[in-house]
Amino acid sequence: MKWLVAVLVSSILWQSAVASDLIASSPTLSHIVSTGEIAIGHRTSELPFSYMVNDQPTGYAIDLCLDVIEGLEEALEIDNIKVVFVPVTPANRFILVRNGTVDIECGVTTNTPERRRQAAFSYPHFLTTTRYVSLTEKHMGGLEDLAGQSVVSTTGTLNITQLNELNRTKDLNISVMLSRNHEEAFSMVASGQASAFVMDDILLAGLISSASDPAAFHISETTLSRAEPYGLMMPPDDSVFVEQVNKVLDGIYQSDAIFDLYEKWFLQPVPPDNHVLNLPLAPELAAIFANPEQYIE
Repeated sequence: MKWLVAVLVSSILWQSAVASDLIASSPTLSHIVSTGEIAIGHRTSELPFSYMVNDQPTGYAIDLCLDVIEGLEEALEIDNIKVVFVPVTPANRFILVRNGTVDIECGVTTNTPERRRQAAFSYPHFLTTTRYVSLTEKHMGGLEDLAGQSVVSTTGTLNITQLNELNRTKDLNISVMLSRNHEEAFSMVASGQASAFVMDDILLAGLISSASDPAAFHISETTLSRAEPYGLMMPPDDSVFVEQVNKVLDGIYQSDAIFDLYEKWFLQPVPPDNHVLNLPLAPELAAIFANPEQYIE
């Protein structure tokens, strides 16, 4: 019995030492432990990933981040980390992560080589492709249909860069318009102020599902980019924190938790209007969940 007690005590001391080493080697984890808080950057209108319902952040990415925080609590051997929600926009999200206002951004930021110069990213949690939405009555769907049109996209996004590049290389003579947010851009299409809105296809689907007449809108068959991964965004200079977040994500991905989470947000009614996106899990995303390490950049 004494031998068993000694083994248990040694195991506890070893686990505590591991937790202490993690905290000491990570500025972000040290800050979280010393303050008892973690700052989550969230979007206000990115259904179904990160948006507001009754003044409370909710969504697929929010749920995933809250699960990650539970895993961090276990690894750090602390309880009840307070979650502080910080709203971010496409224009300020990188700044707030780099200056420490946000510890982890839980939204729809695409992981690209250019962006990895500004921030670190977790394993992917979704794959998206750039398309455009237009009014169904306009019968638009191909790249050539954008020629000579007024096309809007949201400032601070990768989609603007893609649109400008296509406009230049394909000589489409598009009048590119900037919006402050996705709702404004979508409204510009609805009112006829813009012929199309270029954005991530899943975000367009979310906007359409919340429209009073979803059938009035059409998402293009043509893609304007290859499939790109969304990742949780973190400070660029804290590899220990990134590794720990990925370790927790790997555990989530290897369990049924990720499939339950996916079904909740993409196959079941989502608040506030209880619309269903009806987006089955793509084989490419399932492959990422099965082996996320091969997709890390």
